[in-house]
Amino acid sequence: MAFKSEIRNPKSEINTARILGVDTSLRSTGLGLIQVRGSRLEVVEHALVKNPAAWSLSRCLVHLHAAIGEILERGKPGIVAIEGIFFCKNVRTAVVLGEARGVVIAACAAAGVPVYEYSPRRVKQAVVGFGGAGKDQVIRMVTSLLGLREAPAEDAADALAIAICHAHAGKYGALMGAKEI
Repeated sequence: MAFKSEIRNPKSEINTARILGVDTSLRSTGLGLIQVRGSRLEVVEHALVKNPAAWSLSRCLVHLHAAIGEILERGKPGIVAIEGIFFCKNVRTAVVLGEARGVVIAACAAAGVPVYEYSPRRVKQAVVGFGGAGKDQVIRMVTSLLGLREAPAEDAADALAIAICHAHAGKYGALMGAKEI
């Protein structure tokens, strides 16, 4: 029996993680996978999970579940970060958002990947420095922080911002409002 020897440098593995940020919605869910190496952040990929308006709720949820499963398998994140529920004036919108979030959380739990939640204000604060920042400010800062040549789509930028927020939380997650769900 032959044994394969592998030399590993434990110092190079310290502070290294893959974080998947998810900006959940029924019609356009943003995904942003980043690699954290010490204080350096790199984009692995970002994408949108689009569901046509003509699709039924159940078909949208199945498609979202499959897309989350694919990126978990392909990207191998160690952590998923999602945005917490914000105030919704429309009850139906809140229920549909909750159903989509449930699908994302369930897919992650089934894959054994822990999920952390951050409030929208906390995400903006971590990325822009101001919890009341606008969408354009978030997109510009995400583009700058990650050294992207082009700005990502709005929902993908939000997902990347959520992942950046978790990366910045680090060992101070509780102080940043991180909550494992």
